[in-house]
Amino acid sequence: MAKSKFKRAEIPMASLADIAFLLLIFFLVTTTIASDKGIALLLPPKPDPNQPPPDITKNQRNIFKVNVNSSDRVLVEDEPLQDLTQIREMVKDFVLNFGESSQENQDLLGTLSVTQQNFVRSQGRNPDSSDSPTEAVVSFKTDRGTSYEVYIAILDEIMGAYDEIYAERVGITAEEFRNLDKTDPVQSQIYDRARAGIPRNVSIAEPTKIGGE
Repeated sequence: MAKSKFKRAEIPMASLADIAFLLLIFFLVTTTIASDKGIALLLPPKPDPNQPPPDITKNQRNIFKVNVNSSDRVLVEDEPLQDLTQIREMVKDFVLNFGESSQENQDLLGTLSVTQQNFVRSQGRNPDSSDSPTEAVVSFKTDRGTSYEVYIAILDEIMGAYDEIYAERVGITAEEFRNLDKTDPVQSQIYDRARAGIPRNVSIAEPTKIGGE
């Protein structure tokens, strides 16, 4: 039998490694990898030991207290709480109380969404709760033995409460509010309008020693 005059086509295998390497570089360069930003908190400066501590003149009804001991037992307004997810609505009720009758409160109330205004008029204005969103302070105090999981869970509920207040005020979701680009003029204006007159007053006290009260 006569041999075929045509040779079989061979695929050069040596170049496949180069192609695979180039593809790997391509995907590494073009792929966006999400990074965990952690907790975005601005810590206060260390107090000057030569200066006396400032006097606290805040009325106690304007302070919403959340305390956690070394056994992860939670007290909210001096009452035990098992379900940590309840903290979010409790903080929202506290911040939007408008307990003090003043022109400033009336003006601020008028800037809220219709749903928020209806809530304040129907369930707010508790004289034993905060005077206004401007005066309301959420105090969060832990023990050095408090677990990280409980600390983060509670902090997430507190911060989430403010995010939902801001978001509902301007008619967007809490996720959309958190993703607002403050470098964009339009989105920055929305962000400022959402927070105007309602500061995120969250006081995170230094943890007590293990077993402390």
